[in-house]
Amino acid sequence: MINTVISKQFIKNNYGLRRVRSFVRRQRRLTKKQQLALDSYWSLIGIDYQTTVIDINSVFGCTAPLILEIGFGMGSSFVTMAACNPQQNFLGIEVYTPGIGACLIAAYEIGLKNLRIIHHDALEVLENMLPDSSIDRLQLFFPDPWPKARHNKRRIIQISFAELVKNKLKIGGIFHVATDWHHYAEYILKIMSNIAGYHNLSTNKMYIARPDSRPLTKFELRGLCLGHDIWDLMFKYKE
Repeated sequence: MINTVISKQFIKNNYGLRRVRSFVRRQRRLTKKQQLALDSYWSLIGIDYQTTVIDINSVFGCTAPLILEIGFGMGSSFVTMAACNPQQNFLGIEVYTPGIGACLIAAYEIGLKNLRIIHHDALEVLENMLPDSSIDRLQLFFPDPWPKARHNKRRIIQISFAELVKNKLKIGGIFHVATDWHHYAEYILKIMSNIAGYHNLSTNKMYIARPDSRPLTKFELRGLCLGHDIWDLMFKYKE
């Protein structure tokens, strides 16, 4: 695996240049099993970052609807979705190396053929690697809310990001976001409601109930047990 979470032109003394990043490069020691997975399975499931557009059908070896998930964490729900939907292709982007290792283990152990992973900054992947009008559904579940006002600029969902996603979605494609921070949900709703081309799939133009397509994660279940609410937002791209 080529470990290039951020392109070299954006790095100086471990700090990004020019662009505000929506993530922190968390450092945690890999387990022996995770390291073995990176060494053994990356060539089978992983896709190294590049600055040129990839051929999605060639990457998966077939033509099928493409589901892109940004920030899949440890990958349990992502792997579950791919296993339950063999008729679709699942591409995940993650910067957390232990999560990459855990996802590789889970995907390899059940022999998934419709799942691929990229270890890099999602913005650069969207800008440089993925063709326009190629994604059927983009999933962004529980992104960092950056709740302090001075950090709001680090939230991944900004007008520019939503416009970029729109360019990558097929007509009729879905952008699905879930968060457990109400203020972030309101912020997302405000941004998405003011961008031409997005149609809110909620009947009241607010939030939707958790769809069956999004598995209940351990993180979400723990939050629900603590009394936390979850907000799902789903938008369809229409010209």
